[in-house]
Amino acid sequence: MTAKILVVEDDRNLLDTLKYNLRKEGYNVVAAVDGVEALDVARRGKPDLIILDIMLPKLSGFEVCRILRKEMTVPIMMLTAKHEEVDKIVGLEIGADDYMTKPFSMRELLARLGAMLRRAKMTEAQPGSGEALLKVGDIEVDIARHKASRGVTGLELTPKEFDLLAFLARNKGFVFSRDQLLERVWGYDFAGDTRTVDVHIRWLRQKIETDPNNPEHLITVRGTGYKLEG
Repeated sequence: MTAKILVVEDDRNLLDTLKYNLRKEGYNVVAAVDGVEALDVARRGKPDLIILDIMLPKLSGFEVCRILRKEMTVPIMMLTAKHEEVDKIVGLEIGADDYMTKPFSMRELLARLGAMLRRAKMTEAQPGSGEALLKVGDIEVDIARHKASRGVTGLELTPKEFDLLAFLARNKGFVFSRDQLLERVWGYDFAGDTRTVDVHIRWLRQKIETDPNNPEHLITVRGTGYKLEG
């Protein structure tokens, strides 16, 4: 089945360029030019992936992302014309799976989108993998129900935070570099921006650790990467 991609962009020239290139790759493309329209199209159209600009009329991309994350698990790629790190970090922290800064390479964008869609399909197939419940210390990851908890407290995780936690839980005690996590969790078989990994790790620690500044479970191995231990 052809994947449906929602492109939310108020720059008409860029929107037309994105639509042309995505359709050329065989995707079904729908579009919105402001935040309010984006919510409407996403709710009605149930896209497989969303490309979401931050600077939008009526409702910002940040607000759109926050709202959609409460309603659906669709992968979200955020676009920003700004170079400030805070915009990238905020986008990831509110639930975006990744970001790209304008101007960007169309080839890299298409590669990242393809990887995100492949990972989304793999995630959908996981409930039948036989790994119903993963436990690391007092952390439980329920693959079938796509839920996680710490003790008796449920964890409110974004889709990518869940994917990251589930992957590390499956490989408890093993250390993975940022590049390895980009490949295994994000599906990128090319060099990506490892800040994406660092932000998700930091945000995940806020949710699973008693003291995020002194983590007991999600450990940094200096000069190497990260591991999960109980």
